[in-house]
Amino acid sequence: MVGSTELKQHWRAVYAGKDEDEVSWYQARPSLSLQLIRAAVAAPDAAIIDAGGGASTLVDHLLQAGYRDISVLDIAPEGMDKAKARLGAEQAAQVRWIVADLLQWQPPQMYDLWHDRAVFHFLTEEEQRQRYVDVLRRATRPGGHVIIATFAPDGPEMCSGLPVRRQSPQEIAAALGEEFDLLQTADEHHTTPAGKVQHFNYALLRRRQG
Repeated sequence: MVGSTELKQHWRAVYAGKDEDEVSWYQARPSLSLQLIRAAVAAPDAAIIDAGGGASTLVDHLLQAGYRDISVLDIAPEGMDKAKARLGAEQAAQVRWIVADLLQWQPPQMYDLWHDRAVFHFLTEEEQRQRYVDVLRRATRPGGHVIIATFAPDGPEMCSGLPVRRQSPQEIAAALGEEFDLLQTADEHHTTPAGKVQHFNYALLRRRQG
């Protein structure tokens, strides 16, 4: 299993070597994520965390949509620095920026919505996946929602030089356990800046109240 220090160095090097719109996962507008978020939480004061958000433009669009309680977590500060610069000081100050290894992170609060289009499919070992689910449970309030996207079973086997675990929405739901109900699935054929098409699967889940 790759350690936290090695992973941080890896992702820092990725962001140092490419502009934010050159990385393979770049989306000018993350339309499907925004659609699922709006379906799950409409209240502007809903607490939302983008796990592994890095330089993603999701935070820009959430702010534009009027959401006021947004956190972005990433292991490498360089990605978030790019997002802060893009937003400008005034808007960036409205966001909580968390530099942490998610698998070792202690959530300071419970969130209404957890969004992840960048972390879970990199966790190829069961111990890593269980740690992720443990953190997610501590971070998601009962009745709260979870959106996780991974490469689909016919998607790429590698991303940014690292192996991934390709999954269906049902496999994502099974990994989270019976405490979470699968509400909606979606798939996306993402075109990278280099022109390659990558197949993603999305799962929208809700944590049970009891």
